[in-house]
Amino acid sequence: MDEERRGPGTAALYGTLRPLLFSIAYRMLGSVSEAEDLVQEAFLRYHSAVVKHGEPDSPKAYLSAIVTRLCIDQLRSARARRESYVGEWLPEPLVTGQSGAYNSPAGAPTADPAAAAEQADSLSMAFLLLLERLTPLERAVFLLHDVFGYSYAEAAGVVGRSATTCRQLAHRARQHIEAARPRFDVAARERDELAGRFFTAVRTGDMGGLLSMLAADAEVHGDSGGVPPSWRRPITGRQHVAKLMAALGNQLHHVRGSLESAEINGQPGALARGRDGRLIAVLSIDVADGQIQTVRSVISRPKLRHLGPLADLAELQQRGSGAAG
Repeated sequence: MDEERRGPGTAALYGTLRPLLFSIAYRMLGSVSEAEDLVQEAFLRYHSAVVKHGEPDSPKAYLSAIVTRLCIDQLRSARARRESYVGEWLPEPLVTGQSGAYNSPAGAPTADPAAAAEQADSLSMAFLLLLERLTPLERAVFLLHDVFGYSYAEAAGVVGRSATTCRQLAHRARQHIEAARPRFDVAARERDELAGRFFTAVRTGDMGGLLSMLAADAEVHGDSGGVPPSWRRPITGRQHVAKLMAALGNQLHHVRGSLESAEINGQPGALARGRDGRLIAVLSIDVADGQIQTVRSVISRPKLRHLGPLADLAELQQRGSGAAG
């Protein structure tokens, strides 16, 4: 954002509050690019309001309200687009750490390990997909209160409802969430060790190794935005998932690609790259009870642009049968 348009006061707030506001917007929308755009728009509106009327009593509350209301409007307009989306819809992946190094997920940093784990879980693709079951208003109040620690009175000021209504909205949202909330193995070292062995087995096409690590009801979900190669529906069952993952490893080998360890949305994952380092796909896995429960693959070009240069899929398909998605 242009420094002159922000002004010195807004510039300081931008550095302080942007991580929190992006955190709210990303969890609301499941889109990195849309979240960044709405946070930018919120600061422009804030700066304009300050010039006209002076600074509000609480810039955090004021900006939270702008971002949240913009997100609610965006979700309502996106509903029809989601219904006509070709294939499965997955959130835009967020790389929160690479090569085993953990970086605090996009949000306000915290020194409390339990709170950090809770924020990481609320960033997972499984959790973001669960939020899709809520109405935009339920989603907003639930995130503000249960994830970001706003009081009901503060949430009420943000969404323009009474504290009593917000309490009811959060209660309904919580019932939906708790009924299907994803379970993750909490021991990060064991989880990451299993993930490392899993992606090694994918790279080498080790069917035996894959079968030993996958849950019996394991699933693969892919989002290509309808562009081949794609899976229109989930692939289910240990045997089918193992075959698909082994085929992925063989395809990457054929195009001289690689799988680079990464933390995706706070969970173990990998970046599939071509031989020139350009990104092909992002994969994330859910680990529970010591097994791989779910694999998610995103190759949709619009959903990966924020992560750097992308591989030419048509060129890769000429050399082989395509990569994950």
